[in-house]
Amino acid sequence: MAASTDDKQKISAAFADILNEKLSSEHLQVLKTFTGALKDAEYRDAVVEDIFSELLKVLTRLFECLQSADSHADEESFTLQLQLTAECFRSQRNSCIQSPRNQKLLRELGFIGVSIKLLSYLQTANLDQKDALYEPLRCGIQFLGNLAVGNQMSKDEIWQHSLPDVLLQLLNVDDEKVVSYTSMVIHTCLDEAKVEDLSKPQNILLALKVMELCRTQPDLDWTVLIATQHFLKSSALVESMYSGMSHHDRVTLLELLLAQLREEGSEGCGVPPSVAHFLAGSFQKGCGAVLTLATGSASSNEVLQEALTVISLLDVLCEMTSDDKQFIFLQEHPDLLETTVGLLQQVHTIGKSSKNIFSATQSFSSFTGEDDPSSYSPVISFKAHLIRLIGNLCHNNAANQNKVRDLDGIPLILDNCNIDGNNPFISQWAIFAIRNLLENNPQSQQLVASLKRRGPADYSALRELGFLVEERDGSLLLKSVRKDS
Repeated sequence: MAASTDDKQKISAAFADILNEKLSSEHLQVLKTFTGALKDAEYRDAVVEDIFSELLKVLTRLFECLQSADSHADEESFTLQLQLTAECFRSQRNSCIQSPRNQKLLRELGFIGVSIKLLSYLQTANLDQKDALYEPLRCGIQFLGNLAVGNQMSKDEIWQHSLPDVLLQLLNVDDEKVVSYTSMVIHTCLDEAKVEDLSKPQNILLALKVMELCRTQPDLDWTVLIATQHFLKSSALVESMYSGMSHHDRVTLLELLLAQLREEGSEGCGVPPSVAHFLAGSFQKGCGAVLTLATGSASSNEVLQEALTVISLLDVLCEMTSDDKQFIFLQEHPDLLETTVGLLQQVHTIGKSSKNIFSATQSFSSFTGEDDPSSYSPVISFKAHLIRLIGNLCHNNAANQNKVRDLDGIPLILDNCNIDGNNPFISQWAIFAIRNLLENNPQSQQLVASLKRRGPADYSALRELGFLVEERDGSLLLKSVRKDS
């Protein structure tokens, strides 16, 4: 329905009453009627600029009333002011539904600045009626979301007025809907330039809060989308966040990255090469922390979380190097291969020296959680993934094949072809790695031929990978049956 002249005059008169009289429940009903009418697209597009100007004056008066209100002295009046504020925000929200015209009008009239100041006041004011604040907060944030959708100028202005303090304050409100709607606004506004804004020291706390919410409220879709669709694509932001994060949140970041890699594939995930290099360097720098799990010195939660971060970094690097496309350059990352082989040697030696978390076991209860889910080992498949990464880094790379041979990595990998409940797929990854180490490399093949048999290697699996297995005088001999070898 289109707004008639009489309707416009009635609304204008009603707004004048709100501005000049003592606020009452009748004024609330006027706003509710206006809000309801704005649900109609024809009515919405017929509202003239003067009406919106008067609505802004109403919002401004409500802001002034709330600032000067004494909620202890007049609870009923204060509650009414909050209800009127929420309804005013609803009118603004409905005005912008699929209406570029109204988005432009409200932005040019100055609604963004006043609304954001009011939102900031509402959630920082020292008021008794905290629950009563949630309704206007929710409606005000929804207004910003509707104003921003498809409107770059509104997005930019909202970002300018709210970064970082107001958005950070809203994400800390103890109300699930407020946090969800705020996350939606952030996601709507974000673009490449704004993501780079978040990497600056004065703004990084906002990015860190988003990542904390990914961990503490995993069902909050908007924060996960912010992280996967925007954060992970910025090397500057990833590095800034990582350095300021707790280990808990680092693990969350790496888990999201791993899920993105598995879902989209390395080429579709949008992660830049510099992020991969940074994560590889972080793994090299911190990988020794995982060794504390064997000695019992990881009794503190912080030390344990540091070790779990290393494990998560390894999982990501395995996934990144699982093909020879986007992240192939990691094969040349300085000392990454040497670090991985060295760590495997340390873990393997520790596991054989005494009974500890790295020791091989014939029991699979720690993997399945059958005995006690709370006793699930944090190093499940760790050795297997070290071997997987070595195999990935040596795929079609003669220099790395030779490097592993020179580091005595081939006997080490062959010594891990045994069944191990802590590494249920280790023999498969060991066979895969040996295949990559020996392919088109006669020197490494000769070395294997000279070694004593190392564990129950799966001969049929090796044959499927293109190698013929023979035993001569107690030695294990692998020969390539590929024509191109």
